Amino acid sequence: MNRRELFAAGAGALMAATPVAAQVRPPSGRNTRMLSVTDFGAVGDGETDDTDALQAALSATFRTDDRRNQGGRLLLIPPGAYVVSRTLKVSLQKNGRNQPTQQTTIQGHGAVLLSQIDDGSNVMEIASHATARFLLIDGLTVQGRGREGDGLSLDVDRERSYIYNFCLRDFVAQGCGGDGLSMTGNIFEGQIFNSYFRDNKGHGSRMGHGPSGGVLSAIHVFGSVFGGNGKHGAALVNKASDVAFHGCYFLENGKFGVSAPNGCTLLSNCGFENNHMSADSFDDGDAGLRLQVFGTLIGCTAYSIHKQTHLVHAYITNQITLIGCTAAGDGNAKGAKLAKLQSNRRGTATIIGCQGGVDTVGTFDAAQFGDERAGARFGSNWDSASRMRLGDYALWIDRQGRLRIKRGEPLSDGDGREVGG
Repeated sequence: MNRRELFAAGAGALMAATPVAAQVRPPSGRNTRMLSVTDFGAVGDGETDDTDALQAALSATFRTDDRRNQGGRLLLIPPGAYVVSRTLKVSLQKNGRNQPTQQTTIQGHGAVLLSQIDDGSNVMEIASHATARFLLIDGLTVQGRGREGDGLSLDVDRERSYIYNFCLRDFVAQGCGGDGLSMTGNIFEGQIFNSYFRDNKGHGSRMGHGPSGGVLSAIHVFGSVFGGNGKHGAALVNKASDVAFHGCYFLENGKFGVSAPNGCTLLSNCGFENNHMSADSFDDGDAGLRLQVFGTLIGCTAYSIHKQTHLVHAYITNQITLIGCTAAGDGNAKGAKLAKLQSNRRGTATIIGCQGGVDTVGTFDAAQFGDERAGARFGSNWDSASRMRLGDYALWIDRQGRLRIKRGEPLSDGDGREVGG
């Protein structure tokens, strides 16, 4: 089964028969650290409204009034389909140590939250009013039906409130009316592993600084899929840039696979396939990755047979580096290329060992090493940020096609002296 077939089959596999939740012995005593939603009356049969039971279980898991329980709790959501008719809310409050989620886990392998929300509100919200560490959401699926808001929202846009050292693992958000996952504000030093964001009407995921000043940073996403979303696969918004994607795949999104208007720290071994499905044609399409300011791509690939035109479209004011990346196209996208680059003249581009054509806008040039046509290629204009230098000497080609050299920075096209005559 290839990637496209696997992607198409994903929804059926995720919504396969889900058994009724098994009963777990009720907890005894206030200090119990393992809870189950079945202890609070959740059924998980795909028909019973489990909202009240799930909310009660979440509230008990994240309670902060018991100071004996500083080590956190584990909330088990057994395999099953749990109907949710209004937003499930978690409010992380301060306790004696100001760490309400110390090693707290929501474990839901085989558990599906079936949204029946129709008013555009989110399926699940976690808001921190404290310093929250070691939150783990493991193996949970959120299944929307297109009339709710986001599948999972993490909101920390307030002073002296944080979520960090957190992890989403084997998490799925699909079919939601908003974004699959939204993260806003003081959220940092977190990981997303082996997760799946598909067929959401908004973005697969949206990550950004908070409007009130919260800063999102040091987020790493591993081996996750962003596909079939109405907008971007992953969107970095409100000046956020310190996010890295490793081994992720972005395909068949309505717009860009990744949109990073303020830059992106790193994309390594990521794939971009057939994005811009909402475009009218290949000529109206665009790249898999939209990047501004800066970015680094290592071992990334792009393939298109429809409307994706390049691996990356970048407007660079700092630096972009591509190493070992490839791009190709067939069918209507036979002209797909590696990169489309432009700059404000302060930006630089370095391309090493890549395959696929490079388009530049205006007089911008990229320094290219090891492409299929030349061992090394530098910018040829006197004011190019990627022109060749030998020690203190700058070399360029003037408008008459003559090689010129000057010690120091040239001030015009005719500066320095002609080489060779």
